[in-house]
Amino acid sequence: MHDIKAIRDEPAAFDAGLKRRGLPPASEGLLEKDRELRALQTRLQELQAQSNASAKLVGTAKQKKDEAEAQRLIAEVAGLKGEIASGEAQQRELKAALEKDLAEIPNLPAPDVPEGADEKANVEVRARAFGKRPGVNDAKQHFDIGEALGQMDFEAAARMSGARFVVLKAGLARLERAIANFMLDLHTGAFGYTEINPPVLVRTDAMFGTGQLPKFKNEQFFSSEMDWRQHRSNEILKDLDKEIERRHQPALEAVNALYEAADTIEEFWLIPTAEVSLTNLVREQILDEKQFPLRYTAWTPCFRAEAGAAGKDTRGMIRMHQFSKVELVSITTPEQSDAEHERMTDCAQEVLKRLNLHHRVVTLCTGDMGFSAKKTYDIEVWLPGQNAFREISSCSNCGDFQARRMNARYRAEGQKQTRFVHTLNGSGLAVGRTLVAILENYQNPDGSVTVPDALKPYMGGLERIEKV
Repeated sequence: MHDIKAIRDEPAAFDAGLKRRGLPPASEGLLEKDRELRALQTRLQELQAQSNASAKLVGTAKQKKDEAEAQRLIAEVAGLKGEIASGEAQQRELKAALEKDLAEIPNLPAPDVPEGADEKANVEVRARAFGKRPGVNDAKQHFDIGEALGQMDFEAAARMSGARFVVLKAGLARLERAIANFMLDLHTGAFGYTEINPPVLVRTDAMFGTGQLPKFKNEQFFSSEMDWRQHRSNEILKDLDKEIERRHQPALEAVNALYEAADTIEEFWLIPTAEVSLTNLVREQILDEKQFPLRYTAWTPCFRAEAGAAGKDTRGMIRMHQFSKVELVSITTPEQSDAEHERMTDCAQEVLKRLNLHHRVVTLCTGDMGFSAKKTYDIEVWLPGQNAFREISSCSNCGDFQARRMNARYRAEGQKQTRFVHTLNGSGLAVGRTLVAILENYQNPDGSVTVPDALKPYMGGLERIEKV
């Protein structure tokens, strides 16, 4: 969320940031609404002062037994209150309109983010690259390996849930769990993150706080008590006309009760990433500076209704509606966030280094960054079966963008005034994609897959995954 005061102070800089994002200037429209809102607020203050003054004069007039003047003042106060009520309604509408506009504008890129329209302009950070491409002859893709092992079943998943789901079995199911446990142990033990087991269903405010709503509503899975209530009401409504003809009052009462209950129905969203749950741990809080940096990690299922471009990655586990991920989130002061961003990226990379998986790091350009980020590093792992690098982690510094949406603040030592925290998030890593990378990089000519040394302690003695 953007600070209208900052836009007011530096409109040209705000528009320049939007231009780098490939967006048209917006300051003029925002500031026009801001001026209208502030003018109305001033007018309401004047009306309230006038109303208060006139109300005091009513008592004076009554003391002087000037009933005519008292009645005139009473009528004046009533008129002013009506004008104030009307103005306050207009104020709420103007404020909501301004906040809606601000909420739909992405974060501005940091000065050192490369400019570009899409992923072609991303810049490799060569100093962060690790390893070299393994020599895998006739490398197969992960889905061919998994299906041949009899442990990756897309057809069974489709019968239950449709496309972009998978059933993992036996050794592959255990391998996925081992990957997640290895990541959690590394991040909590070596890097000091606190493990969290958060909700995967969150309210609308939480999704708004991290920037998934309102712009990306169609990419999320939504769940509500209304789902079953609506189904039940539809069943009643099918025969409602007949029931009305027979004056069957209970049917009418049942339908009315359903709609009256709608105001109290809880609405939930399935998290697309544990970033939502972990970052919202500090929503509407005023923290102590001494607590920072806060570092959280969680292994959760994640759900995304939008699964990439049409026709892309239609086979396999690269783009799924349901997948699991180990997430990293940091909460810091503004002064700490840049260094924390570098540290978080190192932590995510360390997983791949210990698994001996060749990878590189790229800085995303302005046109390829996520909505809430001001700077993002993508970690891309090498997949021999695809003969390509594929993203396995995004580590982003969001500055105070999410904090403003969540009203997450802190108070520095000895200071009365509060400041917004900075929030950071990264995959540490996507568990399914790590499984994909292991299958393709550790595949053997006989179709089996060797378990990486770092994961063997989690595999119960299993060192090679073979056909069931």
